[in-house]
Amino acid sequence: MDKNYTIAIDTMGGDNAPLCVIAGLDSIYDYLVENQINLLLFGNADKVAPIIAKYPRLNNISTFIQADDVVQGDDKPSKIIRSGRNTSMWKAIEAVRNKQADAVVSAGNTGCIMGISRLLISMIDGIRRPAITTLLPNAKNSYTTMLDLGANTECDENNIFQFAIMGSLYSKILLGNDRPKVGILNIGSEAGKGFDYLSLAEEKMHSHKDNISFDYFGFVEGDDIFNGKVDVITTDGFSGNVALKTLEGTSKFITNELKTSFKSSLSSLIGYLFMRKSIGAFKSKMDPRKYNGAVFLGLNGIVVKSHGGTDAFGFANAVKYAVRLVVNDFETKVQHEIEKVRE
Repeated sequence: MDKNYTIAIDTMGGDNAPLCVIAGLDSIYDYLVENQINLLLFGNADKVAPIIAKYPRLNNISTFIQADDVVQGDDKPSKIIRSGRNTSMWKAIEAVRNKQADAVVSAGNTGCIMGISRLLISMIDGIRRPAITTLLPNAKNSYTTMLDLGANTECDENNIFQFAIMGSLYSKILLGNDRPKVGILNIGSEAGKGFDYLSLAEEKMHSHKDNISFDYFGFVEGDDIFNGKVDVITTDGFSGNVALKTLEGTSKFITNELKTSFKSSLSSLIGYLFMRKSIGAFKSKMDPRKYNGAVFLGLNGIVVKSHGGTDAFGFANAVKYAVRLVVNDFETKVQHEIEKVRE
């Protein structure tokens, strides 16, 4: 590694900011130093400075920049675009636009992050639309990359194909999959199912098979998301967001039902004591903090959205995503792959 990198941090974004942000950064201090990462911390000094004072070693790798205002959770993107230029979120994203930072991480309002990023940061040449991606645990003790999760409610075959390119590179860098298997989310696995643009996207996969660095698997269904059949699932933002929210809701429902069941009787409680180790392992595997961080792919700069309600451990993992993408020069690799299939 022969260069330093800079990551801009919105210290005020999220439910538990700025404490969980600063604590999360400190928890991976050695990792940041090892990867030669410098930090630009944007926020209100009156709130952030007392916390940084408890984690003084962060001063070795960070510069603090005052931002008087904060994007609230219920702010509309249109409002922030009009009058939010002095918020910590705006200034952090602007640092990427101005090439002062290679990436930005925020746990703030998702719509505002996307709106500001689209306004300030250009697209990678050849990429038509950005996509939101994340990692989901699967049955093979690994993770599945899924995109788009809400950036684009409507897509065409070109978007789906480009999402596959970006998602496969993401899978390579984050998970070490040398040649990822990519599937298109559909209502059935048979050819000809679903909307016409999905069939056209499949045709593009086949026609460019000699120029892409992934293997196209075919159509996959909703119940394939967790089974590890493919490494990457590509879809439009409407379907992806509905699927993600359904999975999150199902997970919460199962967790709450298990808690209620184990408290329902003495025998259930005794059963829990015998199963405690297995339940703990399951809980650890499904812990959303381990894969916290949705990345906006396709922009000419890395933008990572941490879950607003996460803790220091979860925020640290979101920052790690940014580090790995920056260090591995994700944008340049996307540009190279797009050039190979440019029509």
